[in-house]
Amino acid sequence: MMNRILPLIAAVACSLSSTGQIAFSGRPLALKAEKLQLAKAPVVAFPAVDPAPLLAEDAARADAGIKGPYRFGVNHQADLGLGNSGVWSTLEDGTRLWRVELYCPQAFSINFVLDEFSLPEGARMFVHNAAGQWLGAFTRQSAPGRTVLGVSQLAGDRVTVSYEEPAGTLVPGRLHISQVTHAYRDVLGSTKGLNDSGPCNNNTSCPEGDPWQQEISAVAMITVGGSGLCTGTLLNNCASDGTPYFLTANHCVQGDNPATWSFRFNWESPTCTPTTNGPVNQTVSGASLLENSPGSDVALLLLDDVPPAEYEVYYSGWDATGDMPASQTAIHHPSGDIKKISFDNDPAVYGTMSGADCWHILAWDDGTTEPGSSGSGLWNQDHRLIGQLFGGQASCSNNVNDFYGRFDVSYPLLTDWLGGCGELVDGYDPNLAVYALDASVTAINGIEPTYCNTDVIAPVITIKNNGLTTLTQLTCSYTLDGGAPVTSVWTGSLATGATAQVTLGSITVGSGQHTFTAACSAPNGGADEHTANDAKTRSFSVANPGQLVDINITLDNYGSETTWSVTDGNGAVLFTGGPYADFSQGLVTSQVCLADGCYVFTIMDDYGDGICCNYGNGDFEVVDANGLVLVEGNGSFAASAEEPFCVLASGIRETTAPAGMTVQPNPSTGRVGVVLAGWQAEFFQVRDLAGRVLLQERSPAAWSQRTIHLDKLDAGCYLLVAEGEGLRAAQRIVVQQ
Repeated sequence: MMNRILPLIAAVACSLSSTGQIAFSGRPLALKAEKLQLAKAPVVAFPAVDPAPLLAEDAARADAGIKGPYRFGVNHQADLGLGNSGVWSTLEDGTRLWRVELYCPQAFSINFVLDEFSLPEGARMFVHNAAGQWLGAFTRQSAPGRTVLGVSQLAGDRVTVSYEEPAGTLVPGRLHISQVTHAYRDVLGSTKGLNDSGPCNNNTSCPEGDPWQQEISAVAMITVGGSGLCTGTLLNNCASDGTPYFLTANHCVQGDNPATWSFRFNWESPTCTPTTNGPVNQTVSGASLLENSPGSDVALLLLDDVPPAEYEVYYSGWDATGDMPASQTAIHHPSGDIKKISFDNDPAVYGTMSGADCWHILAWDDGTTEPGSSGSGLWNQDHRLIGQLFGGQASCSNNVNDFYGRFDVSYPLLTDWLGGCGELVDGYDPNLAVYALDASVTAINGIEPTYCNTDVIAPVITIKNNGLTTLTQLTCSYTLDGGAPVTSVWTGSLATGATAQVTLGSITVGSGQHTFTAACSAPNGGADEHTANDAKTRSFSVANPGQLVDINITLDNYGSETTWSVTDGNGAVLFTGGPYADFSQGLVTSQVCLADGCYVFTIMDDYGDGICCNYGNGDFEVVDANGLVLVEGNGSFAASAEEPFCVLASGIRETTAPAGMTVQPNPSTGRVGVVLAGWQAEFFQVRDLAGRVLLQERSPAAWSQRTIHLDKLDAGCYLLVAEGEGLRAAQRIVVQQ
């Protein structure tokens, strides 16, 4: 069985800020309140919430076929402004800093609404939690043309809101929090497992979703009224100009102001299975209500901001003919879960729900819908949207009877915005030009980030026809570490927008860091007219044979400042870890798999004061599988500390140094004495940190004590290895000239 050890990436995302229009880069000064010797922020405590009756009410609504909004929280009214709450501090550079802490006992997360949001140029607002995660910076550009702002969920039952105003600001900012939401469900996937929706649902990253990737990127989850969740879809218009029209359900809008809504795009599992968390920070805040009607349970919004280019969104096409579809596909966020896709292979029929004209889904063939799916789109076999979810009884246990408001009934109300160019409009991809021949590689699967004690990869690539001409032939190729390409020819039939998977077979690779590149070319034997999307690259590492090595770090109070990396002899980064939660002093252990060779462990503190000793007694060590400490440090460093070490991963049993081998003096000027305790060696070797053998000798007679001359080596760190009697000992030595 293949043993895979994943590379260690950031355990806690330090910043959750978006690079889009709602939030901008920056780090909150309030995170360093203790180090700045500021008074603690005043705490505003809100009433406790008993989730049991709320969950019972939610279950009864679901049983009645009410699918939204999916309630996750309780709204508390608030009256918190810069003048009547919090605490002000003036920093050395003249910056004025205001802070207030919001406390919702046992909440999974907290979000809130600002009914007054007016910031001067250069001012910034942030929200951070006890784990050192933050949202922001929010600036005057975060809410252009409006003075209200809805702030998305941040995990935990305590969050601190902070406002930074530059020295010399003539017109002070205005902030007022009118509503705080206590989440009694975990809608961030941080404490509950993902897949909180029914088990019959499909992740959009599964092969079933490949033909629907454009429509998938049009769908977003909506935070409604601060305490509920719905789903909706970006819609194209007749001009195909990227105006951010957004379709959802009328019942999601009732009694609420979309100006305070938050729209989360691309919350999808990056893998089909197991489900893993995706980005939660690709959000847009605020919208205007253009049209809504109970007659087809439709609401058309205009987002306040165009989703940034890096979100790679799509604007869905639509069908207003009212013609019976042959099959239907739904893309949605059931139970506020990560994005899912469902299929009905039989034609929908006309139906009504609460007087609204609907498409009636008699039964889902694959997947389902749930509360939270409300407002999500329904597409026909031609990839055109034909409606949005109103409600129904469908679930994984009884997968029948869903109702979608009909787009053909809604369309006459929407023509003032979408245009009157006809009843069939294709989708619009702002990131994609249109060419006759344009093939691409959209994904590489079957390659894990790290392989331990195995050396075989089995890549599968997904190819897509982005051109206007049906593809019948395509050259597929791959290269490993920039070597000679291996090519094969795919044949079949791919219509415009269609995808297919190509299996490349098993490939044996050696230990080390690798780069795998898959590419496509020569569509239908011709020239690809758009080569920018022809290739994808995946990096991975192999340790075969490999040894599991533990990275042990005792944190100080500010784990959010601490990160680390392991690099090989060529400087390539193999593993990283951190940042971690603040105020969670204690040992954190990460495990990596390394092949024979020498490496460098680097620990970093982004504040520049190490992890010891003013804010906790932190330290670190690297320990091999035999308990041998390869690296240790007391945490007393500034911005970073680098420690070289070497690993011996092959089958000879290691001794436990220093009892097994003593080297003196160390450091030395070139001559060292080696003493073995309780065993004898016949072979020794000296390696540099890149793993190269610089000196070795096999003796005809076994020895337990000898002198080794290293005076011809340059000053630096080396690894001394001794072997004999089926044992091997290794110790780092330092040569000083």
